[in-house]
Amino acid sequence: MLDLDLLFVLGICLGVLILPAVVSAILDGRAPRTPALLLIISALMIGYAVLQKPTGYSLASIPDVFANVIARYTN
Repeated sequence: MLDLDLLFVLGICLGVLILPAVVSAILDGRAPRTPALLLIISALMIGYAVLQKPTGYSLASIPDVFANVIARYTN
């Protein structure tokens, strides 16, 4: 079964890591094709996890989700 919490965390991490590439491409006058595609993939990962989880995610629960995913996959 697909781990929705892991998908959610990976989507957030990917989105945060892609933002500097988007800004850099725009400031250099280039089209941010690859970063924009990865940003869309990130948004789809987050959206899928939010829609498939029955209880959803709240802003207050995001740090707990990160901690649980890190603890689950490092032990």
